[in-house]
Amino acid sequence: MTLLHLEALGKDYGATVALRSLTCEVRAGEVVGLLGPNGSGKTTTMKLLMGMLRPSRGSARFDDLDCTHDARRVKERIGYTPEEPAFYDFLTGRETIGFVLDVRGVAPDAGWARLGPFVDAIDFGAQLDVATGGYSHGTKKKLALLLALAHRPALLLLDEPTNGLDPPTAVRVRALLREYAAEGGAVVVSTHLLAMAEQLCDRMLVLHKGDMIADGTSADVKARAGVASGASLEDAFLELVK
Repeated sequence: MTLLHLEALGKDYGATVALRSLTCEVRAGEVVGLLGPNGSGKTTTMKLLMGMLRPSRGSARFDDLDCTHDARRVKERIGYTPEEPAFYDFLTGRETIGFVLDVRGVAPDAGWARLGPFVDAIDFGAQLDVATGGYSHGTKKKLALLLALAHRPALLLLDEPTNGLDPPTAVRVRALLREYAAEGGAVVVSTHLLAMAEQLCDRMLVLHKGDMIADGTSADVKARAGVASGASLEDAFLELVK
């Protein structure tokens, strides 16, 4: 089942083309990687899907909703983590989660029952009662992921979700996302970490200077780049964008 459909989606900032014309689909049960160098259009794409930017052309639809015109309803059904999450420094992690559950209309008991296994999975329990102003970058990323999962979304949009995490936690987060997809959710991950993308993602969309230059599995991307099947995804990526 297709959850997300992008049709010739594009965004300009004045004379600068940030995203030219992106057409693709994301289906329930899959993890899709959004790859590309800085300035390729990854973050712009994420913000267009969340209704945080208005497209210059084309459209993005989540299920039966238009991501621009129905932005509020889209946000109710999508979980999103920005690359640089920010919180109220004077609130603890527990208070922050409680606040978000309240804003989203999730009953506290049900919300905490849902999030409990995720808290354990990413080893966040010791940080729940610490003020977020004292969090490291990696700890903020953990809290952002918990908040994205709080309302049982159908789709996760994650911007660099494992950046700043120690290797054991990054492994646990990848496992959590695979389990989420196996249960019928969909995940779009924007990342510079190509080894992580190859381990995690079913499909990859490679962007370069606002254009999509590859779409498919790791093997498809390598074939598109013309590198050997035994080459790394990094080799293929460098060949595609050079």
